[in-house]
Amino acid sequence: MPWLRRAGVAILVGVLLLAGYTLALVPLTPDVQGMLKARDEKPSVLLAADGSVLATFRRTNREWLPLEAIPQPVVDALIATEDHRFWQHPGVDWQRSVSSVLHTLSGNRQGGSTITQQLARNLFPKDIGRSLSATRKLKEMITALKLERAYSKREILETYLNTVSFHYDAWGIEMAARTYFGKPARALSLAEAATLVGLLKGTSVYNPVQKPERALERRNVVLAQMVKHGKLDAALCEKLSRRPLRLDFKRQDPDAGPAPHFADAVRRWLSEWAEPLGYDLHADGLVVQSTLDANLQRLASQAVTRQLDALQAVADVEWGRESGKLLSTRAGSYAQARGKVEPFAHFWATHAELLDTFVRESQEYARALEAGRTPDEALAELRADDGFMNALRQRKTRLEAGFVAIDPATGAVRAWVGSRSFVADSYDHVQQARRQPGSTFKPFVYGAALEAGMDPQQQFPSRAQPIRLPDGKWWRPKDMSRAERETTSLEDGLVFSRNSTTAQVMQQVGPKAVVQFAQRLGVRDSELDAVPSLALGTSSVSLLEMASAYASIAALGEYRAPQLITQVSDAQGRVLARFAPPPQQPPERVLESDVAVQLIDMLRGVVDRGTGQGLRTVHGITADVAGKTGTTQNNTDGWFLLMHPQLVSGAWVGFNDPRVTMRSDHWGQGAHNALHVVGDFTSQALARGRLDASAQFPSRMGAQFEGVLRNAGETLRRWFGFGSP
Repeated sequence: MPWLRRAGVAILVGVLLLAGYTLALVPLTPDVQGMLKARDEKPSVLLAADGSVLATFRRTNREWLPLEAIPQPVVDALIATEDHRFWQHPGVDWQRSVSSVLHTLSGNRQGGSTITQQLARNLFPKDIGRSLSATRKLKEMITALKLERAYSKREILETYLNTVSFHYDAWGIEMAARTYFGKPARALSLAEAATLVGLLKGTSVYNPVQKPERALERRNVVLAQMVKHGKLDAALCEKLSRRPLRLDFKRQDPDAGPAPHFADAVRRWLSEWAEPLGYDLHADGLVVQSTLDANLQRLASQAVTRQLDALQAVADVEWGRESGKLLSTRAGSYAQARGKVEPFAHFWATHAELLDTFVRESQEYARALEAGRTPDEALAELRADDGFMNALRQRKTRLEAGFVAIDPATGAVRAWVGSRSFVADSYDHVQQARRQPGSTFKPFVYGAALEAGMDPQQQFPSRAQPIRLPDGKWWRPKDMSRAERETTSLEDGLVFSRNSTTAQVMQQVGPKAVVQFAQRLGVRDSELDAVPSLALGTSSVSLLEMASAYASIAALGEYRAPQLITQVSDAQGRVLARFAPPPQQPPERVLESDVAVQLIDMLRGVVDRGTGQGLRTVHGITADVAGKTGTTQNNTDGWFLLMHPQLVSGAWVGFNDPRVTMRSDHWGQGAHNALHVVGDFTSQALARGRLDASAQFPSRMGAQFEGVLRNAGETLRRWFGFGSP
C-alpha cells in the first residue's frame, strides 16, 4: 500500500537522521578515561609549625569503599530498584528506554536511565547537562556506552555507590550511612539499606529527616522491588515494611580544624600556585607546612570566644530589653569589670525603618516577590512571622571579631581567627573584610611626622582648628573630651588619641606623605584616599594589613610580607617548593630604626598612660608592650593593635553590617572591646611562656645614641674614606 511505503520511508529517513545526529554528538561527549581517578585521590594536608594537622583539603566529603566492602543488601536494593537488567545491558537498557519514550508520549513521564547512565550524568554534569532534551539524553547514552566499554560492571557499580550524593554534603554510601544512621556502611541493616537507596530517587522529595512519611513509603517500595526480582523473601519484606525508620541523623561536616579561616586562606593561595604547575591540591597528597603556632592559635580562639560571648551579652541587653530593666547576671558582671553600661530603649523599636530595610534585603523577601506578592504584602507577611524576625534580629546583632598575630622578626603568621565561628560565619575578618581602622591609623600620621623631622614635644593648639578642604569647605575635627591644657605635644596627641592634634599634624605633613608611609609599612592591598580625614582612619583596610604595618614598626623599620606557609612537599616527602626567604636575603628597609624606636616609645605611652591602659589595669600585663586603640564613627568598629618584641597581635570587633553599631561608649570603643581580646590572648601567652615577659624594645635614648654614632661614622667615612669600596 502506498501510504505504508511512504510511512516506511519516513521512518527510515528519521532513523538515519537520528543515527547521523547521534554520531555527530560522539565527539562532544566527555572522555571517560579518568572515571576511577576519584578512587585514587589523596587529599593534601596542612600542618602547623609543630607538625600537627590543621586541615585536610578534600574535593568532597567522601570516604571511598571498594565494592566488596559495601553490604550486599545495598547492591541488591540498588539494582532491583534502579536497573534490574544492570548485569545484562551494554550501558543502555533499550527495552526500558523505548518503554519510557512511549509512556512519556502518552503523558505519563517515566525515567529510563540505567545506573551507568546516571553515573555518566553525575560524573560529567557540565558536559551532559540536566535539561529535559533529546540532545542531553543522547549524550548521556553515548557516555554510558563509552563507560561500559572502558570499565567493568563492578567498577561502574563501585564508582556509582561512592560518588552519588545523598544530600547534606554526604557523598557515597559510607557518608550516607554515617549521616542518617550514625554507623559505617558495613553495619547497615537491610531496611536501612533500602531507605538509603530509596532516597536516590529524589533527595529532597524522599528526605527521611524532613519527610519521614514519604521516605518510609519509598523504602517499602524498594523492599517490594527486591521481592519482585528475587532478592528478598516476601514474608521478611512484610515484617520489615512495618518497622519505623529509626534514624540517627548527624551531619558529617568536614572537620573545620583549629584554624579554619587560616586554612581557607592557604587553600585559596595554594590553588593558584598549584594549578599552573600541574598539581591537584585535592588529589595529589601534598604536605603543606605552615607558620601557624598551634598553641598560640588555641589561646587566640579561646580569647575571642571568651570576650565576644561577654560582649554579646551586653549587646543583647541593649537591643533585646526595654529601658529600665536590669542587666542579666552575665552582662552585668562584664559591665562591672569594664565600666557601667546603661540599658537603652529597645533597639528595634527605635529603628523600625532600618529593620524594614533589612527585611527587604533578605532572601525570604525576594522569594515572596517571586511568588507574586506585592512589596507591601511581602513586607507585612514577613514582619508578622515571629520566627523569621527573631532570626533576622539575631543575625544582624551577632557581634563578630577578627584576630591575627604575626612574628615581626620573620613575618610568620602565628595565629589567625577569622570569626567567632567558622560554621556560623565563614567570612574572614582578618584578610577579606575591609573596615575603617579609626585611630589605629594615627601612628602612620605621627610616624610620617617623625620621619619629616618633627620633635615629639612640638606643641599644637588643643582646641579644634578648622581645616580648609580642597573643595573650599571647612573641616573641624572634634575630640571626645577636652584637653586640660591649651596646647598638646605631638607625643600626647598620639598617646591620648587627640583628633584635633592629629588633623593638624596631617595638615603639616600632607596626606600623600601619610599614604606613602602606610603603604611602605604594610598597607599595600587596600586603596587609601589622600585626604585630610585619612588622619582619623577613614579609608577601609584589612586587619592583616594593619598587623603587618605594625610589625614593620616592631621590627625597627624592616618590612616582611605576612608569611603563611614555609614549604610544600609531595606525598613521598620530596620538597617541591620553599617559601621562607633565604637567611642571606635582607628584609626591605621601610623606616629608619631610630624613627621606629621613637614611634614605639610614643605607643608605649598609649598603654602606660593613654587610651590603652586597660591592658595593664584589667589584664595585668607588665611586659614591654606598645599599641593603639581605634574606634570609628558611631562606635561601628573597635580596633586594637599591640606590639611585643616577639609578636604583633591585632583585633577588630563589630557587626558584619556597618549600619548596626555598638551603641554605648562604655563598651563600643576599641579600648573596651578589641583591646580585651588582645589583652586576654597576650596575658595567657605570657603566663604560659609562649612570649618572653622580659623581652625589651630598644629605648629612645639608646636609639638616639646609636643614631649619633651612626651619623658620626658616616661623617668620618666621608672625610677619610673609611669603609669605602
